[in-house]
Amino acid sequence: MKVLGVDPGLTRCGVGVVDGVAGRPLTMAAVGVVRTPADADVAHRLVLIERGIEQWLDEQRPDCVAVERVFSQHNVRTVMGTAQASAVAMLCAARRGLPVALHTPSEVKAAVTGSGRADKAQVGAMVTRLLRLDAPPKPADAADALALAICHIWRAPAVNRLQQAHAANRLQQASAAARARPAPVRRTPATAPGPRPGAPQKGTTR
Repeated sequence: MKVLGVDPGLTRCGVGVVDGVAGRPLTMAAVGVVRTPADADVAHRLVLIERGIEQWLDEQRPDCVAVERVFSQHNVRTVMGTAQASAVAMLCAARRGLPVALHTPSEVKAAVTGSGRADKAQVGAMVTRLLRLDAPPKPADAADALALAICHIWRAPAVNRLQQAHAANRLQQASAAARARPAPVRRTPATAPGPRPGAPQKGTTR
């Protein structure tokens, strides 16, 4: 599985590609950031992010895209920019028919470091170790993007099994409900009464 991880942001949008499967050593295919000028208007910056992500999708051809799930923070302006960049990443993936997975920061930290409260330095150190790199990727946005890709590769099998279990459960419930419904009552069509004895038949005269 080849996963493109996206750590959304307006100024720096981290992107990283990891290849591998759960239970085996993973390989970093590429890592970097998509940058936009802070003095540009938001609409233009979103266009630049879209172009950057499209270029990464063209070059790396990932099987799916993992994006950090945006959650509420005190700085509403920062949240809005992050959410907008996140939406652009999801749009680019969906337009190509690629599956999109959302992971919260705590999920990513717990998957990579074992603690949902790990700081960026700990995440960078574990990404370096797991991918057998010479040094932590810089800036931290790039390391976070790789962590997202790692998290998805490790969590995807469990998530797929859970989804399959939910689907099977819904199918069983639907089948049970169908069996529990009372069978429809079959009504036999009423037969027309026969002619009275001595009554004239059609085509005959008395």
